[in-house]
Amino acid sequence: MQQPASQFLFVGTYTSGESEGIYVYKFDPATGLFTHVSTAKGLSNPSFLTIAPDKKHVYAVSEFGKDRTGSVYAFSFDAASGQLQLLDQQDGVGSGPCHINMDKAGKFAITGNYAGGSVSVMPIQADGTVGATAQTIIHTGSSIVASRQQAPHVHSINFSPDGKQVFVPDLGIDKIMVYDFLASHPIAPLRPAAVPSVSIEPGGGPRHFTFHPNGRHAYVVHEISGKVTAFRYGNGALEPVQTISGAPADYKGTVFSSADIHVSPDGKHLYMSNRGELNNISIFTIDAATGKLALTGHQPSGGKHPRNFLIHPSGKYLLAANQNGHNIVVFSRDAATGLLTPTGQEIKVPSPVCLKMLITE
Repeated sequence: MQQPASQFLFVGTYTSGESEGIYVYKFDPATGLFTHVSTAKGLSNPSFLTIAPDKKHVYAVSEFGKDRTGSVYAFSFDAASGQLQLLDQQDGVGSGPCHINMDKAGKFAITGNYAGGSVSVMPIQADGTVGATAQTIIHTGSSIVASRQQAPHVHSINFSPDGKQVFVPDLGIDKIMVYDFLASHPIAPLRPAAVPSVSIEPGGGPRHFTFHPNGRHAYVVHEISGKVTAFRYGNGALEPVQTISGAPADYKGTVFSSADIHVSPDGKHLYMSNRGELNNISIFTIDAATGKLALTGHQPSGGKHPRNFLIHPSGKYLLAANQNGHNIVVFSRDAATGLLTPTGQEIKVPSPVCLKMLITE
């Protein structure tokens, strides 16, 4: 008899404070409750995570600043016990790795290195460990905000729905760099696409990026200006169709520090997190035909500095990770309106930076 699926939440953190590493929680969909099951300790700033396609391995960047290169941790994961087991640590990844992703086949891990303004590609070995960096691409350029954009700052790695392209928002140069992904190439799978980049409004600072479930639209959050750009996607190219602010109409401030962005599984709503003075989640309705956005509401994140958030695959819940509030607040989501309501559940965890969900078969 087949065992029912188990659901796990992985929380990447900064360990400069009280955090001990990566926290693992088990989720009960019947009650909506999260229960701590394990912590992978002895790690240094395992900030951003990715789950391998086999659901048996987890990878994390070990994030450092510009003065030293970062690393990638490789873990095996045992769903029966909820335990992460460190397999190895690959050093020399790049300066300030802040994001990591994998191809659909699980053959490569790719990091976005903020301080170095670069992309690093590492092969995944048969035993799940990470090989030495095989390819490094260094961006060049700058943009108009002197305090933030004097050099490239890669902020996320994003595969196209078919897995054949990689989109890399670079906060420092106000561009999304576009690469073709050649899975069969063992050493250098990334190549500049026919249209190698798309620009956003100067001073925006593109950060996190997501595709609509239909694969025909995509969105990027502007960290510096607090806006979102919507794109039409087809034939390997992004076409901007709209740029819209996520700020409340009565907001008179200038500090946005917008961070994360996700589309609901039903494709009806888009959400973005705002740190700085706002500490909220902007809620947009998506036009089904055009992919354009209409700002329909805001939800306080329940803490300070909502760096990352996650929408449960069922679409019923949104979890907001408040880095400086040291908590993860669970909201229920109204499928019709997209609005959020606190469930009353709050997970206390130091400096949460990244949330990832794993559902076993």
